[in-house]
Amino acid sequence: MGKIRAEVTVHGRVQGVGFRFSTIDRADALALTGWVRNTWRRTVEAVFEGDEADVRDMVRWCRQGPPGARVTRLDVRYADATGEFNDFRVTG
Repeated sequence: MGKIRAEVTVHGRVQGVGFRFSTIDRADALALTGWVRNTWRRTVEAVFEGDEADVRDMVRWCRQGPPGARVTRLDVRYADATGEFNDFRVTG
């Protein structure tokens, strides 16, 4: 398995519940790079890059999120990793 990229949009009760910071902890534990941010649409967007198995594990985690979150939909687009990131952070 190689390196892949996942671009996700998380819908539901995902703001004000620590979703971004829990995402950072999880992404760091999986050695992923990329970013996460809140949007004006009350969703959370993220980009994850890393080993395919780890990225897919992160996407599975996003389907539930941290305690207090209520994910109603997860939009995911997979692509080849670009290698453009050095770490994982909150952006926007």
